[in-house]
Amino acid sequence: MTREELHKIYESKKDEIASRKAGGAKAAADGVKTVLVCGGTACESSESVKIRENLVAEIKAHGLEKKVKVVLTGCFGFCEKGPIVKIMPEDSFYVCVKPEDVKEIVEKHLVGGEEVTRLLYDAEAANKNEEIPFYKKQMRIVLRNCGVINPEDITEYIGNTGYQALEKAIFEMKPADVIEEIKASGLRGRGGAGFPTGLKWEAGFKAKGDQKYIVCNADEGDPGAYMDRSTIEGDPHSVLEAMAIAGYAIGADKGFVYIRAEYPLAVHRLEMAIEQARANGFLGKNIFGSKFSFDIEIRLGAGAFVCGEETALLRSIEGKRGMPTPKPPFPAQAGLWGKPTVINNVETWANIPVILTKGAKWFSKIGTNDSKGTKVFALTGKIENSGLVEVPMGTTLRDIIFEIGGGIKNGKKFKGVQTGGPSGGIITEANLDTPIDFGALIRLGSMMGSGGMIVMDEDDCVVDVSKFYMEFCVDESCGKCSPCRIGTRQLFTILDEISKGNGTMEDLQKLEDIGSAMKACSLCALGQSAPNPTLSTLAKFKDEYIAHVVDKKCPAGKCKKLTQYVIDADKCIGCGLCQKGCPAGAISNNAAEEVKEGKKLPWKLIDQSKCVKCGACEAACKFHAILKK
Repeated sequence: MTREELHKIYESKKDEIASRKAGGAKAAADGVKTVLVCGGTACESSESVKIRENLVAEIKAHGLEKKVKVVLTGCFGFCEKGPIVKIMPEDSFYVCVKPEDVKEIVEKHLVGGEEVTRLLYDAEAANKNEEIPFYKKQMRIVLRNCGVINPEDITEYIGNTGYQALEKAIFEMKPADVIEEIKASGLRGRGGAGFPTGLKWEAGFKAKGDQKYIVCNADEGDPGAYMDRSTIEGDPHSVLEAMAIAGYAIGADKGFVYIRAEYPLAVHRLEMAIEQARANGFLGKNIFGSKFSFDIEIRLGAGAFVCGEETALLRSIEGKRGMPTPKPPFPAQAGLWGKPTVINNVETWANIPVILTKGAKWFSKIGTNDSKGTKVFALTGKIENSGLVEVPMGTTLRDIIFEIGGGIKNGKKFKGVQTGGPSGGIITEANLDTPIDFGALIRLGSMMGSGGMIVMDEDDCVVDVSKFYMEFCVDESCGKCSPCRIGTRQLFTILDEISKGNGTMEDLQKLEDIGSAMKACSLCALGQSAPNPTLSTLAKFKDEYIAHVVDKKCPAGKCKKLTQYVIDADKCIGCGLCQKGCPAGAISNNAAEEVKEGKKLPWKLIDQSKCVKCGACEAACKFHAILKK
């Protein structure tokens, strides 16, 4: 594709794409409506594909093919309310849509011109995206195309200035100019470490080598994290364009996307995007007719968490076992097959085209002095509005959790939020008003990580949480270095004993000692950060650990060995629902002579020696007579 052809497609599509963002005048003037259907993994699992098929069939049945366009998009971010269907230019935001709702949407809205109020996010308030609380404080740069364009149609990406950044780099900038622009933007890597992206590219540019490589790390392994997956599913071309720009900047002609095989939809759309980019001349030989050539291949990972570490990832691409290697040399000096290699994660790459089209000065005005731009978080856990959230750096945790996230589910009390996944730590209510950036989270004993954010309430046990993350690290340790291989197992064993009521006060000191040794001596970031959840919770909730050790009780009622279910005789009416639901046969009738006055049936008793602490009795009781102690 020539530069002229690129801009011709852009001019033909730009108004249509713009109209999807804000109900543009062109769509209203033409009388054409666009129905956007979320096609992310979560919504697809809730039959969004069937919703789209039904929409196409109903629209055809009503002869509306020329007046209504149905577009499959990437993730809207508001996963709690999916599947989402959005109709433009009205900006009608329909949530929790089912395939059987389609007929009503078509007949009432598309034919009759009246919104289906029962499906609107808020029938009594405005349903414009920017006015919905979940979106109000967000700023979507990385996710700019997600929920807007069809990720399987390259012309739609071009319609939102796609591949213009690559064109600008090749024809208006020298490689050193591109690197200086990225440096001036202040962009730091979004994969966890936060290393300045421009400096990494500069190291790759200066490194000597007859062959250089560009790598995209899409091996997203943190429990509860799905930022990179959703970005690729909704906007794969942004990553490809950015990698090509980096290739031009450092002198590389080959790139690899390392993505876990458990992301089939992301892999499928990435494969389609690469084929389309090659077919249109954005990848391959002599891009835009220039002397610059660059191509990309996909490498599938087997899901090893340690392969999120860059040197382990590179070994895996080479066909070796994914194990970290000591640094230096750093990958920018000697990476794939010993050649200079620049590696960034998906979110970092997705920022690059915007920085080049809008300028480093524009980007650097967003965020804080320490951290520029925005950050995408996967907000999950005990939160009303789970989903993908993109906010400017410097936004407070309180704004994310209570404004965007809508607060804690079921009116429960906030206990803490785990950021950074298995590598991070817990942040308590005392620090909710801290502006989020790389440095602030580290000072709080946590870290940004790739962007996982798991909210906990009063029913969560910090010992149980620490044990969960440590068990994960035990399974995912590559075993290469002793501090990680032995340390993770030792920490898990101690936490497991504490959760069973077998811990001692000396064990608490052991947790600190072993954790500190691991942080100082482990080879890679997995081992160095694995103790963080334990050390963080121990520092902020030591009284809860002591309750497990001294009182042999779990205050949150999560640790089964330290939990008892008992029946309140005054509330129990003897209906027997708990008895029928007990899988262990642990519930029996109390002696007939002890039937409470005024009750027709004997109240129940739980045999603690038989009870398996499953909670089925508590769930079955309609009278709240089952107490957990």
